[in-house]
Amino acid sequence: MHIHILGICGTFMGGLAALAREAGHKVTGCDAGVYPPMSDQLRALGIDLIEGFGADQLALKPDMFVVGNVVSRARLPDGTAKFPLMEAILEAGLPYTSGPQWLAEHVLQGRHVLAVAGTHGKTTTTSMLAWILDSAGQQPGFLIGGVPLNFGLSARLGAARRPAPGNAALGEAPLFVIEADEYDTAFFDKRSKFVHYRPRTAVLNNLEFDHADIFDDLPAIERQFHHLVRTVPPSGRVVVNGLEESLVRVLHKGCWSEVSSFGEAVSDFSADGAPHAFDVLHRGQKVARVEWGLTGVHNQLNALAAIAAAHHVGVGPQQAALALGAFQNVKRRMELRGTVRGIAVYDDFAHHPTAIRTTLDGLRRSIGGTDARILAVFEPRSNTMKLGAMKAQLPWSLEPADLAFCHTAGLDWDAAQALAPLGVGPGQRAQTAADIDTLVQQVAEAARPGDHIVCMSNGGFGGIHAKLLQALQNK
Repeated sequence: MHIHILGICGTFMGGLAALAREAGHKVTGCDAGVYPPMSDQLRALGIDLIEGFGADQLALKPDMFVVGNVVSRARLPDGTAKFPLMEAILEAGLPYTSGPQWLAEHVLQGRHVLAVAGTHGKTTTTSMLAWILDSAGQQPGFLIGGVPLNFGLSARLGAARRPAPGNAALGEAPLFVIEADEYDTAFFDKRSKFVHYRPRTAVLNNLEFDHADIFDDLPAIERQFHHLVRTVPPSGRVVVNGLEESLVRVLHKGCWSEVSSFGEAVSDFSADGAPHAFDVLHRGQKVARVEWGLTGVHNQLNALAAIAAAHHVGVGPQQAALALGAFQNVKRRMELRGTVRGIAVYDDFAHHPTAIRTTLDGLRRSIGGTDARILAVFEPRSNTMKLGAMKAQLPWSLEPADLAFCHTAGLDWDAAQALAPLGVGPGQRAQTAADIDTLVQQVAEAARPGDHIVCMSNGGFGGIHAKLLQALQNK
């Protein structure tokens, strides 16, 4: 079929486009501000991209319009539609669907889906799981909200038949690993994306309040996670972090599948040792050892989740641990962008206070008791952070850093006031700046040899990494 994707440059929709193209469908798409790297990736696949959401795109006459959740019925100040193409689709009565629904009906059907859900670590854990299964010769398909360095791409269909069939129900079904997002599906479907995926293996990695723009409170998100649990079949398995009270509450609402726990000392899967080198215990007995380049307790837990999920489809812990030893992480997860004058500059996707804290904790643990300092440079860019819903947690999240620098553009709340417990201003522990150039100047002036600068944002952050490296070079 010919599908036309509205909002094609988002990570999820771009991955869906790549899968559809690989499956033999004709794919076109549109977005506002068509930009690299996704635009380059899509054009390399032969996918035509159109700038904007003009109603004239009806002339393409696709079999189906696939609508991303960037699209809405919003109006501009002059009263005209923000997305004229969507208005024209509705007016003409043409067929349309959401990305998750199209994926479920045309890609996931007939596959053993392994879905990784959680407030933090979804991309990393999904990448780990896909790599473990691939290393075991299972040739899984996957759709990941980032680019795993081991694969160099965010999505692929995988084998049409499972190379090494398992004994469980649908044991011959090919495997598909998907990052299962709790954000809503589309303007016409306010359920979380993951309820469409119908996994046989569901990983519940962690659960905190997030997405304040669409969820009122934590119980509202717990309800969506329970909707996911309701879709797992009796022979399926729910892999759950036993350290999370919120997930305990989710399962207490009802669970009709096997449960495999990780994290706690009494869990099915637990760890003994430092995050960079630890023994994997299965019900208290050592079954494997992981030695790898990643740091942080959060990544240790991500590894346990991936090992437990792989176990459900017949890949043993020892084989999984060996694969993790060669795991290269994901782009923008503590990715070293360069070192100048002994100062290292990293790019990281952290944008929720807990993710910021765990990222900095992991780096602090890895550099140990040296004199090296950590400079945290962050941008409160997510909808939740822009609303100021978590501003009170920022001092706690930045505590492991020696210095903190906040980009304040687009905020309706006072970042300096929120960071006051750290001390704000020149010579203080925290500084703020309304533009990138000023921020770069602040950081460059404060940096000294041996420092680790971590830039944290879920966006492009105005190209701050290259600007910082240049400023440090000119210092």
